[in-house]
Amino acid sequence: MHNKIVLVTGGTKRLGAAICRKLHTVGMNLMVHYRSSESEAQMLQTELNQVRPGSVALVQADLLNITHLPILINETIRNFGKIDSLVNNASSFYSSPMEKITEKSWDELIGCNLKAPLFLSQAAAPHLKKQHGCIINIIDIHSEWPLKDYVIYSSAKGGLATLTKSLALELAPDIRVNGISPGPILWPENGEWSDELARQRIIDKTLLKRMGEPDDIAKTVLFLISDAPYITGQIITVDGGRSINL
Repeated sequence: MHNKIVLVTGGTKRLGAAICRKLHTVGMNLMVHYRSSESEAQMLQTELNQVRPGSVALVQADLLNITHLPILINETIRNFGKIDSLVNNASSFYSSPMEKITEKSWDELIGCNLKAPLFLSQAAAPHLKKQHGCIINIIDIHSEWPLKDYVIYSSAKGGLATLTKSLALELAPDIRVNGISPGPILWPENGEWSDELARQRIIDKTLLKRMGEPDDIAKTVLFLISDAPYITGQIITVDGGRSINL
């Protein structure tokens, strides 16, 4: 995996940062995308470049503006000369009960969770084809089992699940496309689900009776990049068994 080049969207915090650290430990070089988390991005870059100088570069962009998306690919090629893998990790998450749905919330949630992965994959495809590379989409178990009051988010992730399979079909045989659906790994940053009893009910529904860790997702990303040459069009659920105990 040394000198493999990976672009990770939303790579500066939470799951994204865990993915970046895991891929970096096996020798991959990273283009890390961020939108507004500049300080976190710079700290992560400094941390990883101290281990291996020049191995991590940063690119800032608002994924809701699709004219910015080719910039992510162009900057990756400019810095590293190629791209081997794209990890569509960036995500927006907040509730949208039926009575409160607006066009703005539709544009934000669909834009970040579905539209951006499509057009970024489109921009990356010619370069990934040269490397026989891969695309990994971070989805959600609620793509298949919608979450109450999260109409748009659940729909967007459902679309991303279907997009994963569609891209696998469209981009074969040169590019593999797979997805990962996390269950309870991290609680939302925005304070939703802050009630301890509600959190415990979610944990109790997992078969393993515990939360997962960001590293569980990072390990799965690494597997799909490095050890899964005959896997495409699949979605791996990483949820401690919660999806069979809903």
